Amino acid sequence: MRRADRLFDVIQVLRTARKPVTAAALAEELEVTVRTIYRDVATLQARRVPIEGAPGLGYVLRKGFDLPPLMFTIDEIEAIAVGARMVQRVRDSELQHAAARVLDKVTVVLPESLRGHVADAPVYVSRGDAVAPKVDMAQMRAAIRDRRKLRIGYVDEKGHRTRRTIWPLAMAYYVDVSLVGAWCELRKDLRNFRVERIASSRMLAARFQDHNGKLLAEWLALPKERPPSRV
Repeated sequence: MRRADRLFDVIQVLRTARKPVTAAALAEELEVTVRTIYRDVATLQARRVPIEGAPGLGYVLRKGFDLPPLMFTIDEIEAIAVGARMVQRVRDSELQHAAARVLDKVTVVLPESLRGHVADAPVYVSRGDAVAPKVDMAQMRAAIRDRRKLRIGYVDEKGHRTRRTIWPLAMAYYVDVSLVGAWCELRKDLRNFRVERIASSRMLAARFQDHNGKLLAEWLALPKERPPSRV
């Protein structure tokens, strides 16, 4: 591991810690010696990273400190590039635009020598076979975040049409299809709705309750290897 990457990892561990982290714990986490951790912490402190503490007592990172966005490893840069390209598969135009903006922002702040790893990453991601949805995917994701009910018109594989009020819990993205996982008021059960079969969708003012995330936990426990839609 490059030293610059290790210094980054020291900061990351301290940022997420809820209590002081000893040099021994950091050394075990990063697979280096305690002496190396002492040197790394001293280097970071000399660079004005607000790490407080002392050997034997543990270290904490003062709240409010943030990392500049250019501190990515090459693997992380390529992960961003691949992830942004994979978003093209989900046929969600707002997510696609957001992914493009992420790539632009990352590219701008990177050193010149690393920009090619984003703009010209040697990877190819197929567009997949998902059908473009007829409804606003951004609205569906907003309903999931805000726990707002949706009134949808749904067409099953036999062409039968129904009107449903659903409690949208999550999105599931596959290469060839995207699903909305929801509680269906009509069926009184969890259901997966294929987004390309949702003919219409309207967000309602009414909100739903998912106490302690129980419904979401039940949905997450369902088999996820390309589950069929259930109507």
